[in-house]
Amino acid sequence: MGNGGFLTAGAQTGLAVLEGELSPLFFPTFLAGDTLWGLEDEEEAAFRAQAGERPEPSTASTSQPHLIFILADDQGFRDVGYHGSEIKTPTLDKLAAEGVKLENYYVQPICTPSRSQFITGKYQIHTGLQHSIIRPTQPNCLPLDNATLPQKLKEVGYSTHMVGKWHLGFYRKECMPTKRGFDTFFGSLLGSGDYYTHYKCDSPGMCGYDLYENDNAAWDYDNGIYSTQMYTQRVQQILASHDPRKPIFLYIAYQAVHSPLQAPSRYFEHYRSIVNINRRRYAAMLSCLDEAINNVTLALKTYGFYNNSIIIYSSDNGGQPTAGGSNWPLRGSKGTYWEGGIRAVGFVHSPLLKNKGTVCKELVHITDWYPTLISLAEGQIDEDIQLDGYDIWETISEGLRSPRVDILHNIDPIYTKAKNGSLAAGYGIWNTAIQSAIRVQHWKLLTGNPGYSDWVPPQSFSNLGPNRWHNERITLSTGKSVWLFNITADPYERVDLSNRYPGIVKKLLRRLSQYNKTAVPVRYPPKDPRSNPRLNGGVWGPWYKEENKKKKPSKKKAEKKQKKSKTKKKKQKTGFFLNCPSGVTRG
Repeated sequence: MGNGGFLTAGAQTGLAVLEGELSPLFFPTFLAGDTLWGLEDEEEAAFRAQAGERPEPSTASTSQPHLIFILADDQGFRDVGYHGSEIKTPTLDKLAAEGVKLENYYVQPICTPSRSQFITGKYQIHTGLQHSIIRPTQPNCLPLDNATLPQKLKEVGYSTHMVGKWHLGFYRKECMPTKRGFDTFFGSLLGSGDYYTHYKCDSPGMCGYDLYENDNAAWDYDNGIYSTQMYTQRVQQILASHDPRKPIFLYIAYQAVHSPLQAPSRYFEHYRSIVNINRRRYAAMLSCLDEAINNVTLALKTYGFYNNSIIIYSSDNGGQPTAGGSNWPLRGSKGTYWEGGIRAVGFVHSPLLKNKGTVCKELVHITDWYPTLISLAEGQIDEDIQLDGYDIWETISEGLRSPRVDILHNIDPIYTKAKNGSLAAGYGIWNTAIQSAIRVQHWKLLTGNPGYSDWVPPQSFSNLGPNRWHNERITLSTGKSVWLFNITADPYERVDLSNRYPGIVKKLLRRLSQYNKTAVPVRYPPKDPRSNPRLNGGVWGPWYKEENKKKKPSKKKAEKKQKKSKTKKKKQKTGFFLNCPSGVTRG
């Protein structure tokens, strides 16, 4: 889309840019910095000879690259060494420094939306997952009519494997990872759980085991292995058994560094000076994750994949300050549409990059990986698949301009909690009670209640639990439901320009309205009591079966139900499916 009357960066704003032990299955851990992460060439050869490992082939036998996508959970924007963190991340720092850092890279503010957009290349409004996350008790999953990334890669000969956190629904067997394109799956279905026992309680009396090997509970791993290390072991096993002459897609979705805050004791040694206990635990978890990625990279080299691999690293949303994360100096946190909730740590590392050791400041979004990876794999995207992502490989590898000029962060018609938000406040174009956010070129518009809005320096919280957390220096004014920022000039969202540039506000509100016309109904069903793990052998897993469908009620019962439904309809605000047109004002 053209400039359309939008101001350029900084124009007329008067702003300046504001400044446990490892399992034997693990490879030895080295300090990042030399060949094979710490070994010189001769030592490396000796290491491989001693281990009986096959040397890496000098030339790849497939023109299709091996695709390795690593997704961290709840890693804050500041929480990487090259963003100034006190947490040591030598592996991430080295991989990013030798690759391409993505410094204008966006994801979604919470788990399910980011994962769904990665695997479909579509915004939430086009999959029905606009609201919240998929909860373990909901009969909901990523809609089955969406062609997933692994399905498209399988069409062109890729072996596809997922290790780690799914969080895209599982109430039916058809929703499971192995039915959505993955040859193998080893990981958890839910959004969080204990790192050692792999149990998760959604509420009192709703607890179960959450670790799967393909379509069955992996009870054999109920032995206290820390999940970051356990998942890395599985990645190593997959690589050790796969022929590097055949293309592979590995989706590694680590549980770390999501709460609960747990880590093996030895990773705490470097962080005794951090007073805040949550920050200290988080730092230990991130160090363990950094070491795990070191071992994944070493396995790629050892088993002959590395020279023909593309490694993509991404966080799934912003960090949560109450759980040790930091997005400083960005505003907001996980679960919000401020930059701290959606601007992510991301980079690409690959020998196949044309321009290595660079920084990409072009606009990139998590939906872009879908068409980019399919193109790299020499696959085809059907004409009837309407994607929101763009092929950005030339932008990353060669430094060309990004084809992307805007991002719809989201439109959530269910979340309408903004005080005094209204159609009138949106110039008759948009109901500003609706939570929404959009970025067009340098401009970002937010409506509704974007979420907690403070700027939180690292370690600024006490050791009190999240329910006692309240450290806001800036609060949302009760009458405000629209914000406008020039993100290029003001990346920290310090100066709201909505009153100064009403014309820009109107243009962006119209853009929201245009997007909303393409939205599908929201999928957010109520809890299903049949989801209780106690009814499923103590395991979280598919519970819905065809025979569970309700029998057709008798005519008399149907008439009674219809009458009751009409009585309740006036009081009902949301249901299984809900779509809110831009011009509708909600009470």
